Amino acid sequence: MTEVLFYHLERRPLEDALPVLLEKSLERGWRCVVQAGSPERRDALDAHLWTYNDASFLPHGTDAQPRPERQPVLLTLDEANPNDAQVRFLVDGARLADASPYVRVVHMFDGRDETAVAAARERWREAKAAGHTLTYWQQDENGRWVRKA
Repeated sequence: MTEVLFYHLERRPLEDALPVLLEKSLERGWRCVVQAGSPERRDALDAHLWTYNDASFLPHGTDAQPRPERQPVLLTLDEANPNDAQVRFLVDGARLADASPYVRVVHMFDGRDETAVAAARERWREAKAAGHTLTYWQQDENGRWVRKA
């Protein structure tokens, strides 16, 4: 079964949390795909991943660019997996019909948005019913991740 993780963003925005999780995934030798909710969000994340840290480089591209299959991190709008990723990140309420092809599926949601929280609860119920292994992470007062379930 796939490990499904839920990251409840409260202290730091997605733009701070996502690059760190992507780096950790790449360190494990995993390829990643990040599914965004809109072309504007995908493109904003693309621009951000080039500039978020002067001391590091996070290789990535988007599904709007040539040769997406070559990207270690691919930013996309749909459920396709052209880079054969092992980890799928879902942001902005993006949905995934089938988690089984992945080692991990990571739902990242804004804890200050009641609609996003309600949607995450529904995704939790769906993943649990499908028999996946679930973990829930919440940010503490310093923005560090604490496992809550």
